[in-house]
Amino acid sequence: MIEILTPTEVARARETGALVADILHTLKDRSVPGTNLLDIDRWAKSMIIEAGAQSSYVDYEPSFGRGPFGHYICTSVNDAVLHGRPHDYTLADGDLLSLDLAVSKGGVVADSAISFIVGDSRPEESIALIEATERALSAGIAAAGPGARVGDLSHAIGSVLSEAGYPVSTDFGGHGVGSTMHQDPHVPNAGRPGRGYRLRPGLLLALEPWVMADTAELVTDADGWTLRSATGCRTAHSEHTIAITDDGAEILTLPDRQRSHQAVSRLR
Repeated sequence: MIEILTPTEVARARETGALVADILHTLKDRSVPGTNLLDIDRWAKSMIIEAGAQSSYVDYEPSFGRGPFGHYICTSVNDAVLHGRPHDYTLADGDLLSLDLAVSKGGVVADSAISFIVGDSRPEESIALIEATERALSAGIAAAGPGARVGDLSHAIGSVLSEAGYPVSTDFGGHGVGSTMHQDPHVPNAGRPGRGYRLRPGLLLALEPWVMADTAELVTDADGWTLRSATGCRTAHSEHTIAITDDGAEILTLPDRQRSHQAVSRLR
């Protein structure tokens, strides 16, 4: 199903996106050496409920997972890249942590992910992974707009990741969002320009480049959810929800300061 939202629904999506961004960046600030992943999950639950929103994860039970996810946020550490199920693990200085959050508020979902280094360490290879996904995300967003095709976004994302020297997997990728979290169109992290669904104003997309340092092969944890690099190498994941507008793409999951900057830029 592909949903095209009304202007009123897009306005509600902005509120949801702002909430997701603010929760993620609050959790980033709290995620220091000594923090347990289960604490992060509890904090996420508390902030979602306090905001009058609903988790898109806790009861989520897709074909690629084993049973309901049962938690409020994905916490992927080091070699875990996607769908990291929170468990009893204490973060250490230098860990590479990815937080992925989707919530629904006002009947509209927003989905976003950030990756960062915990503590004061700055491992160069880990920073390079994160920066590559962020550049790829920016490239995908820049390629989005009315009349563009899904393949244009996929090609832009994949080109950045490949040029950075990383293998690109298309097992999981971006997707439409709206009244539910995962919708068509699927947006692979590699593709051919000029192919696929033509974007229309009112369409919401979650774009999510992710990479593993030296492999494109995933393995699934015993928890039935967490996806890790087959070689044990480090990984990174970045994601924004965007709205296609008459003027291009509007990022809905920016934190406060960046939202203000985006609004000013769009007025120029």
